[in-house]
Amino acid sequence: MQFKDILGQKAVKDQLISIVHQNRLSHALLFLGKPGSGALPLALAFSQYMVCTSAHPKPEATLPVFENLPANVAADSCGICAACLKANKLIHPDIHFSYPVISKKPGEKPKSTDFIGDWREFIAGYPYGTIYDWLQFIDAENKQGNIYSAEVEDINHKLSLKSFESQYKILLIWMPEFLGREGNKLLKLIEEPPPDTLFIFVAEDENAILPTILSRTQLVKIPCLSDKEIEDALISRGGVEEIKARQIAGVCEGNYREALQLLQHAEEDWQSLAREWLNAILKSGPLAQVKWIDEMSRLGREKQKQFLRYFIHLLQQAIRLRLVSGNSLHIPANEKDFAERLNRICNLPAQEAMINEFDKGTWYIERNAHAKMLFHALTIRLFHIIKDNSLILVN
Repeated sequence: MQFKDILGQKAVKDQLISIVHQNRLSHALLFLGKPGSGALPLALAFSQYMVCTSAHPKPEATLPVFENLPANVAADSCGICAACLKANKLIHPDIHFSYPVISKKPGEKPKSTDFIGDWREFIAGYPYGTIYDWLQFIDAENKQGNIYSAEVEDINHKLSLKSFESQYKILLIWMPEFLGREGNKLLKLIEEPPPDTLFIFVAEDENAILPTILSRTQLVKIPCLSDKEIEDALISRGGVEEIKARQIAGVCEGNYREALQLLQHAEEDWQSLAREWLNAILKSGPLAQVKWIDEMSRLGREKQKQFLRYFIHLLQQAIRLRLVSGNSLHIPANEKDFAERLNRICNLPAQEAMINEFDKGTWYIERNAHAKMLFHALTIRLFHIIKDNSLILVN
């Protein structure tokens, strides 16, 4: 994978190239970015850049600090040398991968290499995928992914060997949040690595990483993508119509993976589903609520999550209408009408409380919550939020 294949993130790409050519590269980097920001693709592209035979010859002297790359510095890997071709297929002998896996049999001690075929296929098809996508891809069902002790022992063994082709031996650890206490076994290796060894951690939540590992890494923050970057990508890469691309970009909150998922379900009438839910809660009563919950529970986790994300978007549109003059906002007519109705039935604190509940709901869905129980609980909470504001202060 090359930097040019990655959506946006120009400042981060320039930063990575700069630290290499200014001899400021740490032996351990932490790529920290929210889902869909492109942290994993950036780490893969950087790994390829480091093994490329023509991208970064050693300078005779340290280059000065620069904002824009000088003309004599390669801004990307070449993509055509033998090292690049291997790195692009994830088969370079000096680039090793570690990621959460599952135990298929009781007592089994799985390693990342046991799933390397799945990993290559997953990266080829879902470079912006999440840990949820990965576990579904390897048929984890309700099993929890982990980086086990056998994996840590395998890492120690791999990095004790000399590099085969490249100057660097690279270990890319995706989701170090799943290391747990096993990560302590890596501390000595990270603190005193073999020569020309590079650790690249790719994470979403720094609070879930062992502090002892966190303190030994050089942080590279990956910001969320802008709405404009996602909109342009959907138009240029997916051939999406401009209006639809703008709507999807506005809903996905800088998450390109979410934008692609929304694109798959672009024909779903989430607004009608939201209207039915509110009518069942506020007018029709328990029988209509039970019927709606049964229908929602049959949609599947991905669609359930997309629905809640879209409802959050409608609530955000309602808040914008409340705070900004409607004439200055570019909101589709159908969404504007729905948002105005939301403003009539609930106040600003209620809308904020609903957004909070839906956000937690998507979190529970990703962790295999029982759909009927979840949406039944949300229905009760929405009733009290809208009718008597009883949950607003709690949230």
